[in-house]
Amino acid sequence: MIESSPSGSGQPGRPASERREELKGVYLEASACTRCAGLASTRQTVVFGAGNADADLMFVGEAPGASEDEQGLPFVGRAGKLLDTLLGEVGMARGEVFIANVLKCRPPGNRDPQPVEIENCREYLYRQVELIEPRVICTLGNFSTKLLRGDQTGITRVHGREEVLTVGRRAVRLYPIYHPAAALRTPSMLEALRVDFARLPELLAQPVPRQPGPPEHDELPELEEVLVEAGAPVASHEQGPAAIPPDQLGLF
Repeated sequence: MIESSPSGSGQPGRPASERREELKGVYLEASACTRCAGLASTRQTVVFGAGNADADLMFVGEAPGASEDEQGLPFVGRAGKLLDTLLGEVGMARGEVFIANVLKCRPPGNRDPQPVEIENCREYLYRQVELIEPRVICTLGNFSTKLLRGDQTGITRVHGREEVLTVGRRAVRLYPIYHPAAALRTPSMLEALRVDFARLPELLAQPVPRQPGPPEHDELPELEEVLVEAGAPVASHEQGPAAIPPDQLGLF
């Protein structure tokens, strides 16, 4: 794995080892989160995300389903198998990417995420983007696309159209596509999904977008401060990496 990544702004990237350690700390904080009391009371596991912590490509879905909630890993059901197939068709594997969701906890009955839940979980996703430093974020479906674009335009109108946007503190090429689960329900979407996937190697070959300057101190509070202010328990960093199940975060 590389030990630094280009920033596109003339500044060297942070060492990958340093970013991985901080990402583990964010995982420990998320694993104890109770900001959404209803979700915290019904979940089995916080599904933080999994994959390569230095990935150039990051996928962001909607929320964990039943299988994900049970196993603690994203996209392990039928939609995940289709995602693996589509990656293989463009010469990539799951181990090269990082996969996360807008929500880290399963909504009961697989209902849609609620606005307050999305807001409560947003900082976790932004911190993941900041620390993984992807070149391209591929949003899967409406919820992640609307959140990261900051716009209510639906996926049908914007899929396959990349744009450079700032997500939290990171400028990325945002590339919305249909959610694999939608293609399973509506086979006619599968060809559109394949066409959009076929462009991923081209997008990944483009230069890293120019990064924004250093943030003001109060522009984006540290996640631990947000959790403390909300009254959520924060996991101790003394727990260290050994407290993380070895398969939870993929290629750490």
